[in-house]
Amino acid sequence: MSAGEAKCHPLVQALIHLAAGAAGGVACVVSGQPFDTIKVKMQTFPTMYRGFFDCSIRTYQQEGLRGLYQGTLPALLANVAENAMLFACYGFCQQLVRQLFGLGSVQELSDLHSALAGSFSSVFSSMVLCPTELVKCRMQALHEMKVTGRAAISCHSSTWAVVKAIFHSKGLLGFFQGLTSTWLREVPGYFFFFGGYEVSRSFFTQAGKVKEDLGPIPLTVSGGGGGACFWLAVYPIDSVKSRIQVLSMAGRQDGFLLSLLHILRTEGE
Repeated sequence: MSAGEAKCHPLVQALIHLAAGAAGGVACVVSGQPFDTIKVKMQTFPTMYRGFFDCSIRTYQQEGLRGLYQGTLPALLANVAENAMLFACYGFCQQLVRQLFGLGSVQELSDLHSALAGSFSSVFSSMVLCPTELVKCRMQALHEMKVTGRAAISCHSSTWAVVKAIFHSKGLLGFFQGLTSTWLREVPGYFFFFGGYEVSRSFFTQAGKVKEDLGPIPLTVSGGGGGACFWLAVYPIDSVKSRIQVLSMAGRQDGFLLSLLHILRTEGE
């Protein structure tokens, strides 16, 4: 937070964080959607593909470039909504952590305090992420669901068709299938994300200067480090979440624990 930003009204700061988070969400989808699509396919149907390159090539051959970008619209909505809510709440959660630990200002928060604030804010961002990510995951696995006979919906169904199918079968609550798994991923995940991000920023900060003086390259590297910490910590949970959200389309209603035990029993660790 810069000196100018520190003088802003809290609502203005929240709007700044919201806009920055939304922009970050768009950048994330534009750069990473094909990789996310392959990830979801391999998580949900682990025996169908031999590895990343096999899944990528077969997806392109069977579905074309569109197949790699399947679910882009809900992915955009998911990432924009999540990041906007996450960073909008992050400022408020920083203030909450500051008060809990009796600190005088946000600038006094340690890297651990910032990690806790990020973890708290993910509780709220998960509420807007779960419905949109549910639609995204189902869009990404439509081809596999059709091939295995687990879904009657067309491989070329639109986002709106998937949304209507969820609503007609489960109602509004159907969009929160996998919410528990989302919380189990996001809450610890963003502790490691913001922790890794702040530790990286501290590493790049030279003696006599503050983190807010860092340029765009150190900030970008720090963001990448935070993202690596996030996924290294919670990838197994994400695999269970994807499995729950996609296979529930075929009527499978296993919860997090049963799904986890099934994966461990049939596929190993």
